[in-house]
Amino acid sequence: MPSLPPSVKQGSESAFARAEYDTRIARARANMQQAGIDVMVVTGPENIFYLTGQQTPGYYTFQALVLPVDGDPVFVIRQLEYFNFISNTFISDAAIYTDGDEPVGFLVDVIQKKGWAGKRIAIDKRGWFLPITVYEALQSRLGTIHDGAGLIEKLRAVKSAAEIGKLELAASYVYAGLRAGLAAVQVGASENDFVAAMMQAAIAAGSEYMGMETLVSCGPRSGIPHGTWRRRKIAQGEPAFLEMAAAHDRYHAALMRSAWIGQPPQIAIDMEKVCQDALQAALDAIKPGEPCEAPHLACQAVIDKAGYTDAFKKRTGYSVGISFAPDWGEGAILSLYTGVKTLLQPGMTFHIPPALRVYGEFTVGVSETVVVTETGCRALGKTPRAMQIL
Repeated sequence: MPSLPPSVKQGSESAFARAEYDTRIARARANMQQAGIDVMVVTGPENIFYLTGQQTPGYYTFQALVLPVDGDPVFVIRQLEYFNFISNTFISDAAIYTDGDEPVGFLVDVIQKKGWAGKRIAIDKRGWFLPITVYEALQSRLGTIHDGAGLIEKLRAVKSAAEIGKLELAASYVYAGLRAGLAAVQVGASENDFVAAMMQAAIAAGSEYMGMETLVSCGPRSGIPHGTWRRRKIAQGEPAFLEMAAAHDRYHAALMRSAWIGQPPQIAIDMEKVCQDALQAALDAIKPGEPCEAPHLACQAVIDKAGYTDAFKKRTGYSVGISFAPDWGEGAILSLYTGVKTLLQPGMTFHIPPALRVYGEFTVGVSETVVVTETGCRALGKTPRAMQIL
């Protein structure tokens, strides 16, 4: 391994203390044992971060934590990432490959040298960055690769007090960003102006790079779901839609708000009120022991009663926490939606963004990032929920 310069110290930039990771790895090993897995190959950057603290924008190159039920884990990593890995983690055993190596073959060699080739090996199949070719190559060289999807993710669903502290900080950055973005909504200002204000304020407040771009649009463009800024200038009588996330140590909080320059049409006022009522109904339905579908059914009931069923064809919310691009949520872990029977527990965290739109004309919406408590839920933000009317 490369010799370390004095300024690079093991775990010096870690998001948590070593004891937090030791607890997480012990819980992961318990899940592995229960599933009959001897060795887990962890490739998803979120799962890697959860278990080790390793974070880098360079996860587009191959990296893997190889975690045995017994014995020390080993981290397979590109040479360029080694010093970053040392700073972020307390893992001492790194297998370093160069840009001239074939990473899958390198990983297989590591597994064989460790004597794990004949064991029951699993991989987290749900990761964004597990190409089919990599999975097939591992199978061809090691035999059956078992499905480890969910073994780590279900540990991430309930946050520790330390994790909630990170989310609270992220929520304060979002507050700064949304406040600045709403202040920038003025006649003649562009979508780029809104985003520049939002990003500058959130980053100045402390945010790191976000898992997904801000969703900002104005005028008729705001009536298109997931629209992003494209230089359009807002005029009198037009709406603006602003949604963003911010991050602290990769933990993300998100927030959505609406604005209108001049008097909105009555349908927009009505829809915005329904969004407010639907959000509150969802928050009121969040209680430990209730299924994840309960907040969605409460939200949907408000929307259905108002006659806007056709304008709301999505889940009410999704889990938030550790995220890397291309997403700011943990929606693959938990959704607040019909049929999701997983029981809500204290420490679960969600972004709840009810929005209604007339397609191609406008969108109105409001959201909160919340943590489930012993008696209900607590919103982490403090941004006023009402649509801003100028």
